[in-house]
Amino acid sequence: MIRIEPLPPPRPPSGFGRLKAGRWFLLVGAALLLACTAAIAVTLTTLTETRDSRVYIIDVIDPLVLHTLELSTAVTSEESVIRGYGRTNEESFLAEYDRAKAIETNAELAIRKLLPQAPEINLDMAHLQAAIDAWRRDYADAIVRNVPTEGKDTAAGLAEVNSARFGVVRNAFAAQQRHLEQLHQSGSERLEDGWDIFYRALGTLAALLALSVILFTLLVRYVVLLPVARLAAQVRAVAQGDFDHELRVDHPAEMAELSGHADAMRRRIVAEWQNTARARRTLEDQTAELKRSNGELEQFAYVASHDLQEPLRKVASFTQMLEQRYGDQLDDRAKQYIKFAVDGAKRMQLLINDLLDFSRVGRVSTEREPVSTEDVFAGAVGNLAARIEDTDAVITHDELPSVVGNHMLLTQLFQNLIGNAIKFRSDAAPVIHIGVRRDGKMWEFCCADNGIGVDQKYADRIFLIFQRLHPRDVYPGTGIGLALCRKIVEYHGGQIWLEKEPDAPGTIFRWTLEATDE
Repeated sequence: MIRIEPLPPPRPPSGFGRLKAGRWFLLVGAALLLACTAAIAVTLTTLTETRDSRVYIIDVIDPLVLHTLELSTAVTSEESVIRGYGRTNEESFLAEYDRAKAIETNAELAIRKLLPQAPEINLDMAHLQAAIDAWRRDYADAIVRNVPTEGKDTAAGLAEVNSARFGVVRNAFAAQQRHLEQLHQSGSERLEDGWDIFYRALGTLAALLALSVILFTLLVRYVVLLPVARLAAQVRAVAQGDFDHELRVDHPAEMAELSGHADAMRRRIVAEWQNTARARRTLEDQTAELKRSNGELEQFAYVASHDLQEPLRKVASFTQMLEQRYGDQLDDRAKQYIKFAVDGAKRMQLLINDLLDFSRVGRVSTEREPVSTEDVFAGAVGNLAARIEDTDAVITHDELPSVVGNHMLLTQLFQNLIGNAIKFRSDAAPVIHIGVRRDGKMWEFCCADNGIGVDQKYADRIFLIFQRLHPRDVYPGTGIGLALCRKIVEYHGGQIWLEKEPDAPGTIFRWTLEATDE
């Protein structure tokens, strides 16, 4: 009996191996993940701030500078035009003044739309607007109002007012432009600093990723690949025949546990191999004994087929000669006894022949090859031709395939089943059909008749040797036919059975045989 050893507990690894590889991966991975997360956060934050600085410069400060320049140009044009009007009193200057005021208004509206995003220049814009309003009130409006009545001398009288008020306007424009330049400069510096920080953070992230790849490569090599290589080398040594080689890997813990289980499996395989070797030797002894027993059985079969039948033939023949010579001196009782003796001898001969046929299955004829069941069927029907003619039996069949088997045994199988269908017929003439269908790698055959049928409670019993369901004087035979059929079918790797509750009266036997592509 094979003894199965239980798997030993995994050996506790030492040093680095005490910490399982999964935990090393987890710790290193967590540290690198935190570092990468921080680098990504810094990168994204810096990128957001840089983008905001760029948007602030391009979408706010630069438009403010442009619109302030437009406003300055418009106000300067107003001052020049209104001064010309004061000196010449020509209406065309007023039209130019109105156009300049419209440009001033548009520029002012554009600036005020941007002021919520640049609250730093609200005060500058208020001073500028106040200075422009004061210049317009004290000079431009006075020129427009007084020149039609006072004439060209009005501009000369207000020259000092214009110089003072417009000087304040120029200073307000200069102050706002300086402030805008400062804001532009500070925004540009923030943008440059942001890009520098972004590139440094991106470089740090790339370095962390490269470090992660290197660390994980080293960790995988040390924790996984090298232990696996050591274990593979040890397993290779065992596979090459060194079955006593111990499988041992100290770290990591998973590989130590795996090597422990593999070594236990090695020891178990060695023990099973040793037990198998002992069992093989025992089997060889039993095989030799079986060969010897088969030889004795063959000798017995020879004796049964020749030596045992010779006395039976003598008993039958001399008993018949006794009846012929002294028949007129014997009474009816003596003649009946002689008939019983002759019948017993003949049945004994038939029984011996059937037993010999039963014992020869798979022992004498072992050749198996593709066989046409059409030829098998034709041979079986030819052997039963006399009985078929005497009983007016009608035998039909499907198109029969080729199977793998022994032609002689399969002919005996078909002949026994068809012969049984003829023997156990009803009052009507026998009608027998051999059908077939494919079932995977097997062909399933059936033999259906319209005979007396078989009770389902005897479905298993009828395939046993010497089992009879009817008296010998009603249906002759030795009770070996169906047992022989089952032995032939099982020798061919199939099964035979009695159909349960057939749709029509009679009996249906089904059996399977191995299919062939021929």
